[in-house]
Amino acid sequence: MPFANDQSPKADGWQLRLWLWLRPLLQPMMRRILRRRLAQGREDPQRMGEKLGQATLPRPPGRLVWLHAVGLGEVMALRPLIAQMQADAPDLRFLITSTARSSAGVIGQNLPEGAVHQFLPLDGPEFGARFLDHWQPSLSVWSEQDLWPGLICDTARRGIPLAWVNARMNDASLKKRRRMRGLYRDVMARFALVEAQDARSAANLRKLGAAFPREGQSLKPAAEPLGVDKAALTTLQAALAGRSIIIAASTHPADEAVLFPAFREIAARDPAALLILAPRLPARANEIAAALDAAGLSHAWRSLGATPTPATRVWLADTFGELGLWYRLAERAFIGGAMGETGGHNPWEAVCLGLPVIHGPNVANFARDYAELHAAGLATEVPPDPVALSAALAAPLTDASAKAETLVSEARAALQPLAADLVALIGDRT
Repeated sequence: MPFANDQSPKADGWQLRLWLWLRPLLQPMMRRILRRRLAQGREDPQRMGEKLGQATLPRPPGRLVWLHAVGLGEVMALRPLIAQMQADAPDLRFLITSTARSSAGVIGQNLPEGAVHQFLPLDGPEFGARFLDHWQPSLSVWSEQDLWPGLICDTARRGIPLAWVNARMNDASLKKRRRMRGLYRDVMARFALVEAQDARSAANLRKLGAAFPREGQSLKPAAEPLGVDKAALTTLQAALAGRSIIIAASTHPADEAVLFPAFREIAARDPAALLILAPRLPARANEIAAALDAAGLSHAWRSLGATPTPATRVWLADTFGELGLWYRLAERAFIGGAMGETGGHNPWEAVCLGLPVIHGPNVANFARDYAELHAAGLATEVPPDPVALSAALAAPLTDASAKAETLVSEARAALQPLAADLVALIGDRT
């Protein structure tokens, strides 16, 4: 197939030229910001050099595909695409980069075979050159919304093909970026393939200057199951036997304001009920504990090594990297981010493990995903009302595993054309 995203050759506009001119001048500031973040505990001291392009791992031999996504959820969504590319070309090796510190540990526990993880370097020319000199990728794949103009230009200048997959651009994101349309137009011209995750994103990318964006699908429905510590799972299944377990994942204050009174009603009727609460930001644990106290809900802290007793109503899962464990212990899942202004969070990590999901009304970031789950009878929407949420959480369970397996299998099969196109971009590059 043709990969003709490039427009006819022409000079870059002033916005991109200005950024490329500023990059070397901004490098000292980038270093200072990185040191300040380290002092604040927001960077990993053992791996901070990666953000300056200093590799901490050797390059795997052979053809190397470099994939980038900003954070944990976006990186996890790349795993089924990697699996399909490996099936098409078993010799491929993969470098996965991300920017969020919190993502590193969980990514490390869930890396596909033949893949390594590094942090993306900052967008200075020295850092990018050092990164590219070491890794020498055969293909560069960017995902969702996180684009670094300088590094993309550096990559294209070396003749390395570029692809943007799972691209997401809702109306709010478009509005924020319109003033930089010229920069986005020129950056997107470097990509041989641009595939949006839905029709709205494709249309908005065209408005930003993409020449031929394809409409594809979100990668998240093809999710690979999150990893789990099997020994911990066995131990906890025995310790919590006989309890009715609900997992509330990626919650925010607006979700908890509805969830806590709703679960208090459930716990009053069912003393065996247990809520595992995995907030979007574990650093909010003190704030959440105070809210649980105010709601009269006894709780234990996972970060302190506490295991629920029969009297514990809520297990505060204030840790990273254990969602695979919580989903396997639970009977149903409440997915946060949809009772307030956040726009929802990814439901597929729960669904691919056979859990039906319950959510609030604002799922703007995952509208297509939730529509598909509703059509399959795997999702329930509730208003921001504790009575309605309590009824949904206590409704009789139905076996969702067969329907979930069908949806996930279909989504994985739909990735085959995209994986084949990406492998074709590599050609015989090493």
